[in-house]
Amino acid sequence: MHLEALLAENTFTITTAHQPNIFTGPLYFIYKILHAVKLAEYLTANIPGSNFVPMYYMGSEDADLDEIGSINVGGASLHWNTKQTGAVGRMKVDKAFIALIQSIEGQIGVLKYGSDLTQLFKQCYQEGRTIQMATLELVNHLFADYGLLVLIPDNYVLKHAYHAVVKKELLEGFSQKAVTVTSKGLEAHYKVQAGGRDINLFYLFEDKRERIELQGDVYEVKALDLKLTQEQILLELENHPDRFSANVILRGGFQETILPNIAFIGGGGELAYWLELKSVFESVGIPYPVLILRNSFLQVSSRQFQQMQQLDISVEALFQNSFELLNQYVKKQTQKQMQIEAEMSAIWAVYEQLKLVVNNVDGTLETHVAALQTKSAKRLKELEKKILRAERLQYDTAARQIESLKTSLFPNNSLQERVYNFSTDFGKYGQSWMQTIYQASSALDMQFVLIVQD
Repeated sequence: MHLEALLAENTFTITTAHQPNIFTGPLYFIYKILHAVKLAEYLTANIPGSNFVPMYYMGSEDADLDEIGSINVGGASLHWNTKQTGAVGRMKVDKAFIALIQSIEGQIGVLKYGSDLTQLFKQCYQEGRTIQMATLELVNHLFADYGLLVLIPDNYVLKHAYHAVVKKELLEGFSQKAVTVTSKGLEAHYKVQAGGRDINLFYLFEDKRERIELQGDVYEVKALDLKLTQEQILLELENHPDRFSANVILRGGFQETILPNIAFIGGGGELAYWLELKSVFESVGIPYPVLILRNSFLQVSSRQFQQMQQLDISVEALFQNSFELLNQYVKKQTQKQMQIEAEMSAIWAVYEQLKLVVNNVDGTLETHVAALQTKSAKRLKELEKKILRAERLQYDTAARQIESLKTSLFPNNSLQERVYNFSTDFGKYGQSWMQTIYQASSALDMQFVLIVQD
């Protein structure tokens, strides 16, 4: 239904993009797609006469296997050890990949829906199939009830539509100049994400994806020992547009050229570099989408939530480190005086009085008193810390509970959604877990949501 709707002039896409991480990668892969689904539904319901379709744009030409080829299932880190190179989407499922499915099965096989999920993995990731096609099938199965469309842009016809922009880049190197203009204006507000190159294109051929560089009048792909004149590379573009792959600077423009897109949903880092691309879009007359920060979630079990309540830890406080959480807990629980602010204020007032006294005798002595005042305040602050440290020792059990809670909810001092794969959650709850995330997803509020699972 949605695929046919794309042919209508009143249909627009709500897009999120991600590489074809093995087994979908981190949790936020699921979160951002469901956000696109929710926003598309919201806009369709609230803008009469228009239709909006959720779209997953697969960054299948990414060659960073270290990032794409690793997942964490139930705390166990799994890595795809393959000798294949080039665009990950073009890589093929091999025996090493099949071994990963067996490892996942060992982790989730005992869970209620674990067997169903591993069977789905086996169905999608069959030996010899490309990662991009396996990912398409997996995502299509997972989101079958949500009307999601999946696009693999590594395609001759689609790339031909971007032909004019690629040609302009080859002849003028326009994108680097354009992004530099925008970046300079943004440097005062945040750290620039995407630096770019003189030519922001790769040459994509079979199992290789290598940079195109201009050396004098010759276009070189050094890793392939390929040298082309301007005439030759333009002929190559005309005959084989699929051999030209945009890097991060030009990828967004390609996406917006081939889709009737009005909104892009991404994480903070993604949106940061998209902000740098406005001049690139303007240079080639491509409409720039509305940027939407993706939804984020923190999942806690009912037992963990009960523990939070027992320790009197609010959702907001969870984002503090264990040391601060324990200090707050101790201050709430103890009947002893932990802070000496009143005493410090009184002593500070004494020194202020001494300054008046010495100033009447010898004005140069005031500096000496001020130094003593600062030194005394520092020592008293150290004393206050020692008092709190001594009291913390009386709450060893609470300290262990807080540390365990933080380690579980923030693995490696990071967010769950950036570390864990969805397999464990899906193994426990099946499609109802997807529905829980869907129900908790907002269209435009862009809030960090706590989800309590039974």
